[in-house]
Amino acid sequence: MINPLVGMPQGLEWLVILAIVVLVFGAAKLPDLARSSGQALRIFKTETKGLRDEDEKKTPEQRDIEAREIEARGEAQAPLGNEAPGEVLRERRDDTTA
Repeated sequence: MINPLVGMPQGLEWLVILAIVVLVFGAAKLPDLARSSGQALRIFKTETKGLRDEDEKKTPEQRDIEAREIEARGEAQAPLGNEAPGEVLRERRDDTTA
């Protein structure tokens, strides 16, 4: 069995990472960086909670309608038949645009 914590930093490695962060951002900016990261995480949590609450309020009929719409969009965007399934399509570009 593979240990899931094999790639996780241990003791001294965390100190090295912290030292690099202090060198890159500077000690004075670290509190501002942590504060803004916390605010962004808080906003993300409230938005995802709001989306979950909206989904729970929907009736089964509304969910079925949305599922059919998503399925119809998937069929409309299906390949035209001359490409193999899973084949990566590449866009051709000319040198006229930057």
